[in-house]
Amino acid sequence: MLIYLRVIKESFNFAISALRNNRLRTFLSLLGVTIGIFSIIAVLAAVDSLQKEIKGSISALDNSTVIVMRFSFGPTDIPRWKREQFPDVTFEEYQYLKKTLPEAEAVSFSLGVPSASLKYNDVLTNGVDIGAVTPEYYDIEAFEFEEGRFFTESEGDTGSAVIVLGNEVAKNLFGENTNPLGKEVRLYGRRVTVIGVLKKQGQSLFGNSRDGQAFVPAKFARRIYGVTKGMVFPQMILKPKDGVDNDAFIAKIKQNLRRFRGLKPDEIDTFFVAQLQGFSDFIDNITGKLNIIGLIISGFSLLVGGFGIANIMFVSVKERTNLIGIQKSLGAKNRFILSQFLFEAIILSVIGGLVGLFLVWIVSIVASQFTGDFEFVLSPVNILIGTIVSAVIGLISGIVPAISASRLDPVEAIRTGM
Repeated sequence: MLIYLRVIKESFNFAISALRNNRLRTFLSLLGVTIGIFSIIAVLAAVDSLQKEIKGSISALDNSTVIVMRFSFGPTDIPRWKREQFPDVTFEEYQYLKKTLPEAEAVSFSLGVPSASLKYNDVLTNGVDIGAVTPEYYDIEAFEFEEGRFFTESEGDTGSAVIVLGNEVAKNLFGENTNPLGKEVRLYGRRVTVIGVLKKQGQSLFGNSRDGQAFVPAKFARRIYGVTKGMVFPQMILKPKDGVDNDAFIAKIKQNLRRFRGLKPDEIDTFFVAQLQGFSDFIDNITGKLNIIGLIISGFSLLVGGFGIANIMFVSVKERTNLIGIQKSLGAKNRFILSQFLFEAIILSVIGGLVGLFLVWIVSIVASQFTGDFEFVLSPVNILIGTIVSAVIGLISGIVPAISASRLDPVEAIRTGM
């Protein structure tokens, strides 16, 4: 064991010596490994960051959450002309499912209404995304409040003129020093009372950030827009209780909704049901493919880097032929010489890889500064991957030079070096 520790120490010294004595040659040779590791880890870090951002955007909703509406969530075999004839989900259907689904922890009704302007005194905020929902939505989405509360069931049932503001909307209307709670703002030309302000969420890649949204009772919005098809886009959002089988839950939703609509057994569903788990799996599938494509492209850079390491090691064997002959004449075994050059190749490759990782770290910091709330993350797993890949490249690239060095005849080696 001690002899191999000594081999590692000597190999490290030889690697550092190569860096010092042949700076330009070593730099150019290690550049391939540096670029290769930089490319691979940059791709992995970018995809991981993108995946984290997208999943963070939908993390407020549980993966088991189910959405029911007349629109398809993805490719479907149902012709477009037939899909356009599907009726919207209705408030009555929401009430029916709420009563007939004991497996549901919460059933909420939502209206997709156009964005609107909010006004407080002389301050006007345009383009606010309005979420018209029933009170159960609070039990489905993980709302965090800076001040106030969500509307109650009685406020939802009566369609009270109350509103919950996103953090940015509240700041735009009231500034930093005014408490919005209890204040009246104008929405759709009507006065509504602010009862809550959400905590700041930040940017969101999937959907709109809650910072720029406001929530009102669905019945309040229905009085404004009615139920005219095309004006609003109703949907139901359902969350199953813990331990409920998701497939059975979806099947029960379809069964109950078909019964309510009076669909015959030979008729197709006139609605679409989707689960967020499917979207999460879709994200994993896409990011997985992006990782594979990035790794294949980056692999060519590593191939060039491997040739560079092999070149350094062949030159190193040539320059130290005399020393190898002396070591073998003093009793050094072939495996000792082999290990010495293999460790040197691995150390050189890891040095190049660490430089690549350092560059990725610098780029991630700079990129995060220019992309606002989107954060590029260099995870410990990616650092470990970069280090292991560097070592493997060094091992593969150094194996042939190391074998050639271990097989040198000591007499010929000494004579060649003289």
